[in-house]
Amino acid sequence: MIVASMRLARRELRGGLKGFRILVACLALGVAAIAASGSLKAAFHRALAEDGRALLGGDVELRQSYVPITAEQKAFLQHYGTVSETADMRAMAKVGEARRLVELKGVDDGYPLAGILLTQPPLPLAEILDQRNGSWGGAADPHLLESLGVGLGEHIQIGAITVEIRATITAEPDRVANALAFGPRLLVSTQAVAASGLVQPGSLIRWGARLALAAGADTAEVKSQLAAAFPDAPWNWRDLTDAAPGLDRILDNLAAFLTLVGLTALLVGGIGIANAVKAYLDGKLSHIAILKSLGAPGRQIGLIYGLLIGSLSALGIGLGLLLGAVAPWAVVTLAGESLPLAARIALYPQPLMAAAAFGVLTALSFALWPLAQATRVPPTTLFRQAIEPLPGHPGWPVLVTLTSSALALAALAILTADRRELAAIFVAAAIFLLGLYRLLAAGLSRLAALAARRRRGLMARPAARVALANLHRPGSAVVSMVLSLGLGLTVLVTIALIEGNLARQFGETLPAQAPSFYFIDLQPDQSAQFDRLVHAAAAQATIEKAPMVRGRITHLHGQPIDAVTVSPEAQWAVRGDRGLTAAATPPPHTKLESGTWWPADYVGPPLVSIDAGLAKGMGLRVGDSMAINILGREITLTIASLRQVEWTSLNMNFALILSPNALAGAPFIHIATVHAPEADETRVERAVTDALPNVSAIRVKEALQQVRAMIANADLAVRLAGLVTVAAGALVLAGAVMAGHRRRVREAVILKVLGATRAELWRAWLLEFSIIGASTGLCAALFGSLASWAILVHVMRGDWVFLPGLTLAILGICITAALTAGFAGAFVALRRPVAPALRQE
Repeated sequence: MIVASMRLARRELRGGLKGFRILVACLALGVAAIAASGSLKAAFHRALAEDGRALLGGDVELRQSYVPITAEQKAFLQHYGTVSETADMRAMAKVGEARRLVELKGVDDGYPLAGILLTQPPLPLAEILDQRNGSWGGAADPHLLESLGVGLGEHIQIGAITVEIRATITAEPDRVANALAFGPRLLVSTQAVAASGLVQPGSLIRWGARLALAAGADTAEVKSQLAAAFPDAPWNWRDLTDAAPGLDRILDNLAAFLTLVGLTALLVGGIGIANAVKAYLDGKLSHIAILKSLGAPGRQIGLIYGLLIGSLSALGIGLGLLLGAVAPWAVVTLAGESLPLAARIALYPQPLMAAAAFGVLTALSFALWPLAQATRVPPTTLFRQAIEPLPGHPGWPVLVTLTSSALALAALAILTADRRELAAIFVAAAIFLLGLYRLLAAGLSRLAALAARRRRGLMARPAARVALANLHRPGSAVVSMVLSLGLGLTVLVTIALIEGNLARQFGETLPAQAPSFYFIDLQPDQSAQFDRLVHAAAAQATIEKAPMVRGRITHLHGQPIDAVTVSPEAQWAVRGDRGLTAAATPPPHTKLESGTWWPADYVGPPLVSIDAGLAKGMGLRVGDSMAINILGREITLTIASLRQVEWTSLNMNFALILSPNALAGAPFIHIATVHAPEADETRVERAVTDALPNVSAIRVKEALQQVRAMIANADLAVRLAGLVTVAAGALVLAGAVMAGHRRRVREAVILKVLGATRAELWRAWLLEFSIIGASTGLCAALFGSLASWAILVHVMRGDWVFLPGLTLAILGICITAALTAGFAGAFVALRRPVAPALRQE
């Protein structure tokens, strides 16, 4: 039986892929997206693992704010290997009237302990950085030279020192692991930083010590011994397991997003697979009936067409794997130097095997039902299927297999995801959406059947009666069209509304609310002078100042932070130091969600007011406790209130505001925001930075441009990924039309014989497809709006507004897509001559 079945299946393949192109394309598209995302993630994680020492600058890095590593601590580290010290801060570079915020980095003679610093010209580091003729040497990012209009050999002013630019930086090994940059890099020696006059009490300087372990030294032992020797040290520890945590999280989130896009494409494509199999088997029903009449058992027929469908599914999966394996190479080639690190392009079996498993389970879950329907019914039913639909129940063994494959598909989606809770939500949402759109299709069919019973008014017209009959007759395409349009457009609406809201916030709301400048490293005794300088340069300027100190959250509820579960959206607050402030009275525009503010003269146990969203992510409520380490001193705080913080205003906001007595004696600096007329901004910047060289100015417009550029890049990636789902939906929509093509041709021939004109048929199909498109589009707009609201408000902690213009545009796209797909098939049906079609009956 198997040999004969294989021979018959091979004979069926001689006709080519006709009827199965949709199946192959849907599988290839979804598998390619999943394989590409997994391969990209593997390529970048391998790069992180192989380049970890260079990215970190050694085997271990200790970083802390305000004060450098002490001589005692450095001597302790030198027992385990070679130590190199760094200092990072923001400073103002000046050349004549030109000003530019730079990321100033001071390094010692041992830098870099790992990796290679590449400069142009390629000079030894000591030659670049040493002091000559009263000027310190430096290497700069080429963008700094462009913005200041200087070249190699020319001088710039940094605080109290003059720096001669002796080289440009081509590659900085540990740049990826550092924080977000607001300006181009300027590399100088640690001695130059000390001589600049910028090192003031409380200045925002990140001091670091890198350690290259000696042979035989163990990282875990060093960490344990260091913690025992200096239990109150305020540093953050990083080793090769966490060389670039920010980049690692970005890559994981990107891979998770792309995988969900691939799963969506496979889910939408699964409907296309079912349509393709059904359409093909509809054309083979007479052959199947003849084979059954001649004694062929249903098992053999299932084997014949199962082998055929299985081989074509394997072709689609193979094509998807090939595209997914090639995609990382294409991405790296096109992105070039814009990538943060060089990905290791190779064939990674694990993501390819996972993608293949997704493809196999998807094909099985969606192809088995129509195959089982066609193979288990008696020959008489097959001959009558033109007027009587096939039985809906495929048999209990098939149902068990389908249920098992669907559960395996859901389990695979969850177990292979890095963020399993997100994957679980996706699976639940996908099942929920499938159920809703299936109910919508059933509702449309039911309403059409009820409306068809009316014989008056519009319902009496032939075009309306044909349209309504097409919506509820056996074999109607309404289910497959609603599912394919609905799922694809729900994703499209969700993405479009998220993009639209982000663009509105950064394009409309922020420029009107955002300050002109942030000024940092303002010493307390410079506060009054700062106010005078600003108002002398811009009389209408408004100033808001706050004291600030940096600290690290160490305990929640009395438990060490490492032992507490913190939700992903709140984990930013427990990674490294956070900016803290103290206030006797609530800052302007404060909105308390719960609790009360302390009295202005409060002298009791230390209290804190915390952002409500952050508190929720940490599982904190009013009355709970948290501990913060500030310069080695641990302070236990009681939560007095929860606040709603408007982060999108870009005004001065703090997640944590402490009672004044909590930070008594701490080395404060002040930060300030200034709102000034645009015409006065340059004067304000020059006046402050010339008189107060230790103060750095961050232009908010430049920062916003960076944010907009990041959002634009992310936007492009999201849209490109969303196109995968849209493409899958288009394929499935085409497949839905093809699945009903044979029946539509027969219907058109019969109606033309009975006297229907082409215009009447066009009107009937216009009404039919408009009803499907409008109903599905409205539901997609509703579900997509709810999804975008949930993501923006509860995940991204932003604002959400309904965008009617965008939603109506999506609705128009939906109706247009339904009409286009429907008319493409109807046009072919109308062109078929009547006589040949009747002779085939």
